[in-house]
Amino acid sequence: RGIATRQAAEKFLNPDYERDCYDPFLILNMDRAVERILRAIDGSEKIVVYGDYDCDGIPGSVILHDFFKKIGYKNFSNYIPHRHKEGYGLNTDAVDEFAKSSTALLITVDCGITDVEEVKHAQSLGIDVIITDHHIPPIDAAQGGQETLPPAYAILNSKQKGDTYPDKMLCGAGVAFKLVQGLIKKKGKEWGIKDGWEKWLLDMAGLATIADLVPLQNENRTLAYYGLKVLRKSPRVGLQKLLRKMNVNQRELTEGDVAFMIAPRINAASRMDIPHEAFRLLSTDDENVADELSDHLHNLNDERKGLVASMVREAKTHMEAREMREVIVIGNPKWRPGVLGLLASRLVEDYRRPAFVWGRGEEIELKGSCRSDGTVNMVEMMNGVSEGLFLNVGGHEFSGGFSVSREKVHLLEDELVLVYQKIRLAETSIPKILIDCALSLDEINSETYRKIEKLAPFGIGNPKPTFLFNNVEIEEVKNFGKEKNHLELIFKNSRGEKVSAIGFFTSANDFKKEIIAGTTTNLIATFEKSFFRNRAELRLRIVDIL
Repeated sequence: RGIATRQAAEKFLNPDYERDCYDPFLILNMDRAVERILRAIDGSEKIVVYGDYDCDGIPGSVILHDFFKKIGYKNFSNYIPHRHKEGYGLNTDAVDEFAKSSTALLITVDCGITDVEEVKHAQSLGIDVIITDHHIPPIDAAQGGQETLPPAYAILNSKQKGDTYPDKMLCGAGVAFKLVQGLIKKKGKEWGIKDGWEKWLLDMAGLATIADLVPLQNENRTLAYYGLKVLRKSPRVGLQKLLRKMNVNQRELTEGDVAFMIAPRINAASRMDIPHEAFRLLSTDDENVADELSDHLHNLNDERKGLVASMVREAKTHMEAREMREVIVIGNPKWRPGVLGLLASRLVEDYRRPAFVWGRGEEIELKGSCRSDGTVNMVEMMNGVSEGLFLNVGGHEFSGGFSVSREKVHLLEDELVLVYQKIRLAETSIPKILIDCALSLDEINSETYRKIEKLAPFGIGNPKPTFLFNNVEIEEVKNFGKEKNHLELIFKNSRGEKVSAIGFFTSANDFKKEIIAGTTTNLIATFEKSFFRNRAELRLRIVDIL
């Protein structure tokens, strides 16, 4: 994990909020951003918080919403753009509407760093803009690789040149959390805010940090670690109702529940319907509203699953009929843009190469999403094609979005393959699966689990430990789930106690080795605790079988 000293190990294993959270004023322009917001508050100016529509921008918007409510400031509103009607980032139509309502200050969350013209337009209408973002600033090749930043009043983004903040990998909600920290540090006592109140906002910062797949290292580890602690006792009624709908025990919430249960339902709002509904769910204190919205998001997610499954089947049919190249480029003008990222992720997982997927767009353009397999930086890749091929690009190392004209979409695959061949990361001798150590089935117990748990939360930059179980005999092979599309292998330890290893959306035929009861195998797996139907069970999660 890159931890080489006892001191670093102690710090990693025992996160400390006061010690491990950096001073927010170390972020470039934080002074200027805080000063402008305080001036707006003192002058009762209209403030609009403009958040992205995903499970980073929405929790980040809730953080600022809760802060303004805490200090009793009423002249503000939250705005979440519609993914399909307005697209990603700021848009001039929305800015025009803000101007009509006498908005004086616009604060973005998880977007804005690429919106040069939109910010100019806002400033021309007398609206100051504070950008809080974490995406890579756009580079102008014609200007010798210079950043082309929007002319905002202040930009908080540690990826911009000149920023020396110790953690450049915060997510969008993480940056919003640091802004609130800065505001409270400056004037919290005057507002009567007790020391440490902002820790209650860590549920949203932690939710977004885990959901947005930023590295869980450095300050992000602290935000995710304490974020989970707060999520487990969060009083948010919408979150509580959603967890009940999913049969997830709030007190035992894990990063896996956040990534695979909560985040998809928050994201389903923008993929399938109105993203503001997800914001309302997380910010409401009305039981009836929470009940209605948790039902709605739960149902939307089921609808989203069915849509993605049909798109995956269609994409795989196309893939089987054509030559497999280093980069997957595939699309259909009927595919809904909101779920293209999910399809791209599935294709990366199944074919182990970068994927660019395009779908429905405007009259002359098509919208797309891309995901990396870890061998290439997606922003670098998109910036490497011929000028004018993409109409618009954005994103970070592992994922991104783009638009391309209908007349040029057929050029995309050849161009991207050429760029990939030039810039892909050098192949190394590291195997695809890195095994941390060998364990025996006897070691699948509470004591071992407690040791592993000290390393959590797991995610990008801090993967779950992976173990090898040598020559273990398969007692039983079972399929489970409504559609019998999940696999369970039963083993027994030396005391004759059952040890279960499961693989979701996996069958016995997915492995190179034949899986038959009574035979021995080499199992590669991670170790987890399940709370299915509120019953705690230690089990293995299958990674591979050799």
